[in-house]
Amino acid sequence: MPRTGRPHKENPKDTRIQVRLDQETVRKLDKCAKEKNTTRSAVIREGIERVNDELEK
Repeated sequence: MPRTGRPHKENPKDTRIQVRLDQETVRKLDKCAKEKNTTRSAVIREGIERVNDELEK
């Protein structure tokens, strides 16, 4: 019998981290997410990619 359910993702986001942020940083994060119409997590991932790209130059 074939498995049912959603197909496996190519790059699952299965690692969870916790970060402590001050209120001003949370405000900025929420503003970015709202302006880009995305999630906090997506904004953080984009920031990591940008910093990584900068370091690889």
